[in-house]
Amino acid sequence: MISWKALQAFLVLTLMAGESAASHNQMRNAHSNHALVVKRNATPEKRLNRRGTCKPPSSSLSSSAAASSSSTTSSSSTHTTTSTTETHTTTSTKKAATTTSTASSSGSTIKSVQAASGFTPNGIKAGTSSGDAYSSLEAHIGWWYDWTPDPAWNGSPIPVPMLWGGGTADSTDAARLAAFAKITDAPQYMLAFEEPDCPSGEGSAGMSVSEGVQVWEQYIAPFQAKGTKLGSPSMCKQAAETWLQQFSEQISTPWDFTNIHVNKNSMAGVELDLAHYATYGKPIWISEFACVDDSTGFVPCTDQDEINTFINDIVALFESDSRVAAYAYSNGEGLGSVWPMTTSSGSLTPSGQTYISAISKYH
Repeated sequence: MISWKALQAFLVLTLMAGESAASHNQMRNAHSNHALVVKRNATPEKRLNRRGTCKPPSSSLSSSAAASSSSTTSSSSTHTTTSTTETHTTTSTKKAATTTSTASSSGSTIKSVQAASGFTPNGIKAGTSSGDAYSSLEAHIGWWYDWTPDPAWNGSPIPVPMLWGGGTADSTDAARLAAFAKITDAPQYMLAFEEPDCPSGEGSAGMSVSEGVQVWEQYIAPFQAKGTKLGSPSMCKQAAETWLQQFSEQISTPWDFTNIHVNKNSMAGVELDLAHYATYGKPIWISEFACVDDSTGFVPCTDQDEINTFINDIVALFESDSRVAAYAYSNGEGLGSVWPMTTSSGSLTPSGQTYISAISKYH
């Protein structure tokens, strides 16, 4: 027979053994749970690492913007690389707008970046001044003008009337003002004054700011109430102008798009002109562009290779810049014998062929 003391000792030993086993199981379970937590946490880390090593698709963003994106965490990078964020933070021509452009080495059509809705005639930026080469250009341009109130050609490109000056420069200027005063129907677009900031007699209207304000308010401004989009006077002095700023402060009816002339022989010079006129805060129309060295005067380019490169580069720049709503090849006077698009008989020159080839990639 087991004594009571022996039974007590047996029960104590049994309880101690049970507690030891329970403690061991708890430690084993804790270890397993810890391993499971570590395993679960490892999955997002791998995802994060993989996301960080992936390169974003090629885009038109500048290298500085790309560098800025790569320095962020994965979650913020995913957000900041969307087109909306990039569009609103950019001012450079390569980044200025979300683009549907697709560069193609196969020669397929490249879509243009469009500016503010309603400011690109027929949705095609390219155009021409004068009717030269119109039949060859017609399928590839959205608009054209010839410095008169009533451009004569009829076709799908939109003819844009213009009030050249105040009627005081010469008899042609006076006749154009008289013809403009007879316009009753409201056109989609209208251009004002040919280079009023330079003296008349050399292809410029030669108007004082006060004269420009008076003629604008009397003849051009009333069309805005009829639905016409009005283009500002173009400047002879390009980015060095002061006339347009004074004009803008004195008119009561503001223009809808800024009409400019670009006579340069480098893209750096073109960019400076665009940057200056962008400060007016309106879509830009380049109603005349030409290859000209204006650093020491006004010297037209004469080398065909230089002209061909300039045409291709400037068309690509205008098409990719969302500030630019329209542009036109200049067939004005004083541009030498190599720049004009047509010969005296009306056939295309090499420069004309280059322009058509350049714009046909987009339209």
